[in-house]
Amino acid sequence: MAEVSSRFPVANAFELLCEQYAKRLPARLEDLAGPDHGTVELPLHVVWSGRSSYDLAGLKSRMGLYRTVLAEGQYQDLIDFLNRDLLIAQWPVLCTLISRPIRYVWEATFPELVAAGAVRAA
Repeated sequence: MAEVSSRFPVANAFELLCEQYAKRLPARLEDLAGPDHGTVELPLHVVWSGRSSYDLAGLKSRMGLYRTVLAEGQYQDLIDFLNRDLLIAQWPVLCTLISRPIRYVWEATFPELVAAGAVRAA
């Protein structure tokens, strides 16, 4: 019988979440064509309560946008709202703010994110 952790109460919850997040991924980080400045308004299907407007000039605001889109966005939302260069630049901190399944799927698919974190940590 598989071990059940307190973080994932179902034995294979981690794997199930990873599968769901993997289905949303772009083929390449270069496909992330979101804005790198200005204000972003997220649609209701991505953020159904709370904050929906994010100023990319503010670090906390930008991190909030990326956390929300990574967790709740579908394929096209990732393409439309995330920017490749911003994602890589803030990954060393951002990866500590997102769930383990999201981090695992993104780093397993895009090794350049792992490299960005290693460079920052060094």
